[in-house]
Amino acid sequence: MVRLLPACVVGRGIGQVMFQENALTGLLFVVGIALSIPLLAAALVAGAVIGTVVAWLARFDKGEVLAGIYGFNPALVGIATLFLFEPGLVSLVLLVVGSIVATFVTRWCRAYVPFPTYTAPFVVTTWGIFFLAPALGAVAVGAGYPALLANPPVGLTITAIAHGIGQVMFQASVWTGLFFAIGIAVNCRPHAVWVVAASFVGMLVANYQDVAGLEILDPEQLVGRRHAENITLGLYGYNATLVALALFLNRRTLVAPILGMILSVPLTEVFPQLGLPALTAPFVLATWIILFLEYLEPRLFIAGR
Repeated sequence: MVRLLPACVVGRGIGQVMFQENALTGLLFVVGIALSIPLLAAALVAGAVIGTVVAWLARFDKGEVLAGIYGFNPALVGIATLFLFEPGLVSLVLLVVGSIVATFVTRWCRAYVPFPTYTAPFVVTTWGIFFLAPALGAVAVGAGYPALLANPPVGLTITAIAHGIGQVMFQASVWTGLFFAIGIAVNCRPHAVWVVAASFVGMLVANYQDVAGLEILDPEQLVGRRHAENITLGLYGYNATLVALALFLNRRTLVAPILGMILSVPLTEVFPQLGLPALTAPFVLATWIILFLEYLEPRLFIAGR
């Protein structure tokens, strides 16, 4: 049992990317990514292992370590580094260093920030890697979303929804999205429903501004692409899925998650215009805005009586 414990903790850390404290969920996430891009599955696991080990050695709160709290931000840093840059000495060193930094940033946020920071440590750390890596000689990965297994012929809507779930970890694969949804359902079926619904809402909202021939930046790879293709790739769904889960966990209501999903879509287009990959920043910012409005509401109501 003792020997299995580290693997369980790492699995929980990967599951925590989508708010699931469940080692089996994390394993299904890894399998889903390995079906698409095995290298990125390895990078995800490496980041989670580094974060967990560093947190344990640094004697962070034992309960939080065992729950995987210090695994998910480093896991995302790991997979993002090799999604953005070709594997090599520089990128691998940055993966390790970035995972360690994200672990300590997570600890600092939990100790000193009086509201949830979610994946903000991952976002800030990866932005640093994004600018530092080219200066150190790392080679950027070419534009595209390759996958080992071809998407099944399920139609553009289902494809976009599945992609929107998988893109939480940079995967444009229906199979990955399916494994992610199953992994979440294993731990909590209502969460799986929210994730599917949120990816659909993100796609739907993005479709409202789609016009024939419209080109727009890919929010992750910062390359010009047809807006309709970005929608099909799920690039407006993944932040919506995270917003929905975060706000539903904060308060059992329909209104807040729906508002957060809608808000995440235009925010997804803001960061590429600043020269930054969006990552999960739209999720973090949209959730903070809704949480702030929820905090403000009763105070404004009382003040107006």
